Amino acid sequence: MSKFVIGIIGITVLILVIGVVLTNSSTVTTKIDPQTLQTEMVIQVSDWVKGPENAKATLIEYSDFQCPACASYFPLINQAVDEFKDGLRVVYRHYPIREIHQNAQLSAQAAEAAGKQGKFWEMHDKLFDFQSAWSESGNAKEMIIGYAQDMDLNTDQFRTDLDSSEAADNVQSDYQSGLRLGISSTPTFFLNGTRIKNPGTYEELKSLIQSAIDQS
Repeated sequence: MSKFVIGIIGITVLILVIGVVLTNSSTVTTKIDPQTLQTEMVIQVSDWVKGPENAKATLIEYSDFQCPACASYFPLINQAVDEFKDGLRVVYRHYPIREIHQNAQLSAQAAEAAGKQGKFWEMHDKLFDFQSAWSESGNAKEMIIGYAQDMDLNTDQFRTDLDSSEAADNVQSDYQSGLRLGISSTPTFFLNGTRIKNPGTYEELKSLIQSAIDQS
């Protein structure tokens, strides 16, 4: 076997080893300025929050309604909310990856529009529940308006709010927050102000939340 081939095999093995180490690491290597992190972790009036203000664990999620990975975490987070009850507060922030998700911005604004009528979380759930139906559809807007009708929203008002600059600005504000935190993919989670590696199972998520509660 030539030295060249041996060298290629050696480099390949090294890359695989590094990949395994990085994959199994429990830490997130992205460096965030401490002051920026502290500022962005403050819960704003404009944030969409589920759970009590005095909860011992706060999970902030930067997410994209068209993102398949985000949809896979949706039931896990709901399960955690049900299990931890008043011990957990969940905050949803928009991070639409518009470059690859054609309806990410639309769906984010739809949630904002529903929120104007007090039903942000209902639309949040609906968008994830039916993601496979609307996400790649060329008729996504009308489908989402149909969801608003199913939720008994004022659809004329919903249409107006959906296309409003206010909804777009709210989404962009969250997106800019994510950029300042160095986010490049979704979902990204912060638990009690610390960025965490996305848990692979519900038990891992549960353990992280319980640990945060125990340490608070």
